[in-house]
Amino acid sequence: MDSQPLPICVAALYRFAAMGDLPALREQLLELCRAHETRGSLLIAPEGINGTIAGSDGAIAAVVGAIRALPGCDDLDVKYSRAAAPPFKRMKVRIKREIVTMGQPDIDPLATGHYVNPQDWNALIANPDVVVIDTRNAYEVAIGTFERAIDPGTRSFREFPDWFRQQREELLGQGKPVKVAMFCTGGIRCEKSTAFLKAEGIEEVYHLKGGILKYLEDVPEEQSLWQGECFVFDERVSVGHGLVPGMLTICSTCGWPLSASDREMEDNAEGPYCELCKCKQQGAV
Repeated sequence: MDSQPLPICVAALYRFAAMGDLPALREQLLELCRAHETRGSLLIAPEGINGTIAGSDGAIAAVVGAIRALPGCDDLDVKYSRAAAPPFKRMKVRIKREIVTMGQPDIDPLATGHYVNPQDWNALIANPDVVVIDTRNAYEVAIGTFERAIDPGTRSFREFPDWFRQQREELLGQGKPVKVAMFCTGGIRCEKSTAFLKAEGIEEVYHLKGGILKYLEDVPEEQSLWQGECFVFDERVSVGHGLVPGMLTICSTCGWPLSASDREMEDNAEGPYCELCKCKQQGAV
């Protein structure tokens, strides 16, 4: 049996830190990534850096090392995985208002909740007195989530604050101490969502350090409370325990994840398409 690792190193990274002179930083990062022939996407904003890049082990080590050398980025959060082929076609570095868009400019992304290591996560979310919230979007939750997790049903992270404010009383009740545990793919949305809840007056807020990806990497499958696969934003589409590539593809039109059974039902050679897009093409909706 071939035990050789998959050849491509994939690094999902982020760090909330004050960033200045973004145009100059963009050119610096783009030149760095091109010099090391990495592909992927990096977002930079006044609040920090976020993105996923792929390449050889040496190339990724060089780029990650250079990013860690930026002011405030020595504690850069990085999750590594492997791929059989390059999951990105080109390298992009973009300037944004936020590295993860919530639309709450007064939130301090460094004023986060309490980190929980993957090894301690099961005990926390198994506690019936803890409210567990999946901060990801509906199409991500649809293919996998943790036991007991509440799905906000959001289409974008920007909708999360309004959802929480509307559901606060039902979620948390009145006049009693509440613990809230939140999680996301790699940890970045968790950090901002816990900062948001703290700004809303919720003190007992916890989030999964390193996100689902770190949990799937560190927690053995036989001990896991994760159900399904985890959506990732590259050509792998999803990963499972051990961060091995999953079995999903995406709809050619809208990007909705499609399972193996969805593909078996596919009768259009130009697909794959989800049921809604297929019905639209056939004039059924």
